[in-house]
Amino acid sequence: MGQQFVRYEPDQGLLFPPSLDDWLPEGHLARFVSETVDQLDLKAFYAKFKAREDGRGRIAYEPRMMLKVLIYAYCQGIFSSRKIAAGIEDLVALRYLAAGNDPSHRTIARFRQENIDRFNSLFVQVVRIAMGVGLVKMGTVAIDGTKLKANGSKHKAMSYGRMREEEERLAKEIAALTRKAQEIDEAEDEEFGPDRRGNELPDELQRREERIARIREAKERLEREQAEKDEESGRGQGKRGPRLKRPIGVPKDKEQANFTDPESRIMGNPKTGFVQGYNGQIAVDEEESIIVAARITQAAADVNELLPVTKEAIANTGKTPKRLLADSGYKSEAGFVGLEELEIEGHVALGKGESEGVRGKREGPATKRMRRRRGGVRSQKIYRRRKVIAEPPFGWIKAAIGFRQFSMRGLEKVRGEWDLVCMAMNLKRLAPRIAWE
Repeated sequence: MGQQFVRYEPDQGLLFPPSLDDWLPEGHLARFVSETVDQLDLKAFYAKFKAREDGRGRIAYEPRMMLKVLIYAYCQGIFSSRKIAAGIEDLVALRYLAAGNDPSHRTIARFRQENIDRFNSLFVQVVRIAMGVGLVKMGTVAIDGTKLKANGSKHKAMSYGRMREEEERLAKEIAALTRKAQEIDEAEDEEFGPDRRGNELPDELQRREERIARIREAKERLEREQAEKDEESGRGQGKRGPRLKRPIGVPKDKEQANFTDPESRIMGNPKTGFVQGYNGQIAVDEEESIIVAARITQAAADVNELLPVTKEAIANTGKTPKRLLADSGYKSEAGFVGLEELEIEGHVALGKGESEGVRGKREGPATKRMRRRRGGVRSQKIYRRRKVIAEPPFGWIKAAIGFRQFSMRGLEKVRGEWDLVCMAMNLKRLAPRIAWE
């Protein structure tokens, strides 16, 4: 007797219309995402549709459906609007969430872009849900940062010093081409008569005009940003002090701007070298590795992020952590003073790894108190938990769902997408731990 196989008849007709609900197993992540979105306050997503109550305008897709599709796609590592649209046709889970709708990739991209500033409120609501079921305790919280690629190439960047050189060179070339064009026009007027139109820009002149305009725009942007930094730091306001090496509002020659995403920055990455990107910050609760704060900064260094990330975690949860862990990149006198004012027991490394580092000659009183605490056996034991709390979520984000580069450009849009990514990561953590009734 030959091998027996399970019955396979692709052309077999169905007696009853199929239900997508029957195609997803109980406990599937798509079901959890759908049920969670149904619990969230989505008034902000519906607010803009009030103006259409008179029936005018095109029929819009249901925001709840769009959110479910978008969030689940991010949970599965699908970030491209084109791939999400294709997934609605090909993947059962996305078809289930879309419930027969088939928004185009342009509609998905537009929905994400128009609502990018609203994803933070959803992120906070998911954190509050985790708190409500006891999965966030705010006993011990660890913070960390990672470099993420911007939607722009580092090869499309130029330093301030190079901009000045290029601006001068292009200005000379444009002047020379303009003189040449005038000479040709005058010669043609003499040959063909003055009525011939002669104000068309030669192609090479137009290309240079466009390039110098972009360089000047980037140069002015760097100067504005530098002026704001100088004003905030009070640079040059004192009557005494050393002579300034550069004028107020003039960036250093090595300061760079990117032409694709001007708000991104060149940042060092220990594994991949320098990247054009942003610095993604998170605060993670020890209980179930839930991300309780998500923040994006343009600064490559973490030193100024200790308090902002901590305060964001407090605002999102409504609760102050008892202990806070961070590596040596976050050490600063101002940060330590801030933790003390918030009555948070800080365990921040002062040297590489778990070492105490070299004692500075001008250490502030708060740094000295931190050094004394870090010298104790208890603090060393607590600090060893930092790696297992703060670092795994970055591994899950980059390896499990594959998010390594932003799809959007500009600081505000990148912040919104980071909220979306961290919310998706939290939902994947919550799915096996919460059962909606």
